[in-house]
Amino acid sequence: MRHAALSLTLLAVAFAAGPALAKSTDRQQPMDLSASNMDALLSDDSVSVLEGNVRIRQGSLEVDADRAEIHRKAGEIDEIILTGSPARLRQLSDQGEPMDATAARIVYGTASEVMLLTGNVVITQPRGNLSGETVKYDITTGRLNGGGDGQTVSMRILPRTAAPAPAPAPTPAPAAEPGN
Repeated sequence: MRHAALSLTLLAVAFAAGPALAKSTDRQQPMDLSASNMDALLSDDSVSVLEGNVRIRQGSLEVDADRAEIHRKAGEIDEIILTGSPARLRQLSDQGEPMDATAARIVYGTASEVMLLTGNVVITQPRGNLSGETVKYDITTGRLNGGGDGQTVSMRILPRTAAPAPAPAPTPAPAAEPGN
């Protein structure tokens, strides 16, 4: 069980690593995780599997999936695969803006810092959303690439909200006329 907890800690740290996606203080927060079943092996080259109601929470990071696989190579986490109907990842940025991503499958390569989302992908942020069957997200640069799979990619970009108009200055009360 101790090995499973360590593997999961590394999983959440990997998700919280990206500057464009993650709130930078999330990695210093306690992590809570749960799953119906865990099969974890902490060796240099291994795959740890969590199944059934997988929940990972650390700071603003919230991950929900049916299944999570953590692939280790040479002692380091190499790849994380989340599957679900859908798998969901939510997190705040350092500016406090929420990001919500859902897909049937989310694959995160730790070396490349690239996340590949496939299967009914929807990414929602305050300024808009993106949907399609395949979306690649470069965590380092914040670049999103969608499509290339013969399916349509849709994006909605909302206008910047206008600054609220200043409140009108109070109108001075009319002066009282003498004798009233």
